[in-house]
Amino acid sequence: MADDHVDDPTHVQEFFGARAADWDSRFPDDGPAYAAAVALLGLRGGDRVLDAGCGTGRALEPLRAAVGADGVVIGMDLTPGMLDAARAAGRGGSGALVLGDVARLPLRAGALDAVFAAGLIAHLPRPAENLRELARAVRPGGVLALFHPIGRAVLAARHGRTLGDDDLRAEPNLRPLLASSGWRTTSYTDRDDRFLVLAEREEG
Repeated sequence: MADDHVDDPTHVQEFFGARAADWDSRFPDDGPAYAAAVALLGLRGGDRVLDAGCGTGRALEPLRAAVGADGVVIGMDLTPGMLDAARAAGRGGSGALVLGDVARLPLRAGALDAVFAAGLIAHLPRPAENLRELARAVRPGGVLALFHPIGRAVLAARHGRTLGDDDLRAEPNLRPLLASSGWRTTSYTDRDDRFLVLAEREEG
């Protein structure tokens, strides 16, 4: 997923579907930022990881490298065009590409070791409920990464906005939201070249 705020599922599909074919060319320099964020997840060989809202699949290759041939990598997105673009870019070989809604994961409880979510938080229609669904699918002690290749201030400026206290990604808002959804925040980074929040799946 990406950077403009769209949270109605139908609108998400329309918005990203119209932009899927040239998405990578719009943001050609993001690859290293994705790889660096994946490296901070602490994945191990054989781990099972979901790229939630995978878009054109820019995280799939580093995720596959992190979990190795014995690991499981799933890229899930709501927009068929984004998955088509991921396949066209040759990223389907790094993970299974699945058309689906992260609000209703077709996964058993505790099936995953980690979730990587680039730009997803801004597009969740019911953030607390949706983050709780991600927690359901992750084993206790597993990891969630909420990522964006640029920070909140840079993103807001790109869209001609100023940051307000109601920004969901602001630390005073996001930490309690995650806590109420089964996640304990372990790291919060918001700088010009990276937004990255790491959280651990709580017990129970």
